[in-house]
Amino acid sequence: MSAARALDDLTALEIPATAPADAPSGPLKRDLVAGLEKGLAVIEAFDQERPRLTISEVAARTGLTRAAARRYLLTLTHLGFVSQDRKMFALTPKVLRLGQSYMHSARLPRIVEPELHKLAYALKEASSAGVLDGNDVICIAATSAGRVVSPTLQPGTRVPAYCAGNGRVLLAALPQAEVDAWIARQELSPLTPHTITHPERLRIEIARARALGYACIDQELELGLRTVAVPLKNYRGDVVAAMNISVHASRMSMDQLVEHCLPPLLQAQAHLRMLL
Repeated sequence: MSAARALDDLTALEIPATAPADAPSGPLKRDLVAGLEKGLAVIEAFDQERPRLTISEVAARTGLTRAAARRYLLTLTHLGFVSQDRKMFALTPKVLRLGQSYMHSARLPRIVEPELHKLAYALKEASSAGVLDGNDVICIAATSAGRVVSPTLQPGTRVPAYCAGNGRVLLAALPQAEVDAWIARQELSPLTPHTITHPERLRIEIARARALGYACIDQELELGLRTVAVPLKNYRGDVVAAMNISVHASRMSMDQLVEHCLPPLLQAQAHLRMLL
C-alpha cells in the first residue's frame, strides 16, 4: 500500500472535529503494534561499539525479558535481518533495506541532494544535510566533491548533535524550553579537546546560532574538521533539516570558512526554501 493510500485510509476514519481538551495527543495504545516497536528496538540495540550481542545483552539494552529478547532475535534471524554465531548475534546487510526505503522514497533527500552537489563542486569542498533524531543528527544526503574530510559525511551516518554544525542549527530552531530539556538529557563527552561539554556554554552556542542564523564548529566533532551550517526551512518557515560545508583545518581557518563558504551556503538555503 502506498503512503498516500494509507494516509487516505487514515483520514477516512471517523474522528471528532474537536477533541476534548484532555485527550492524548498521540495514538491510543490499542492502535499500536507493540511487537513491531520491540522488534525495531532490538535492531537499534546494535551499534558501532557493540556490533555483536548476546541474548542477555540485547535484553539489557532494550528492557525486554531474556525470553522475549530471544524470540525477537530468532524471528529477525529467520527473516534474514540478524545472523547468529553460537551465542552471538549481529545485524546482516539486509537491514540496509530499511534505510534504502527512506532514501529512495523520501522527498527531502531528493530535493536537497542536487543543491549539495552544486555547492560541493563549486567550492571544491564536502557538503552534507541532516535531520535531528533524538540525541543525534542523521545524514540524509552528502557529497564530497573528491575531498574526503570525514567518514561521517555520508548518508545514514549519525553523530552527536551537540558537537555537530547541523545539530547546533537544528537545536537552535527548537523553543528554549525544549533546548534546556534536551541539554539536561545529554552526556556531553569530549570527542576532541575542543568539544564543548559544559551545559551552559553549549546553551550559549546554541543561542548564538539562533541569533546569527548559522553555526560554526571548530574541530569539536573530529580533530581537523571545521564546519559551517545553516538551517533549511520550508515555505512556511519551519526548519526541516540543516545543511553544511566541511573543510580540513589545515587548508582553511574559521574566518576563511565563513567568508568563503557561508555566502553560497545561504544562497542554497534561500533556493531550497522555495522547493521544500
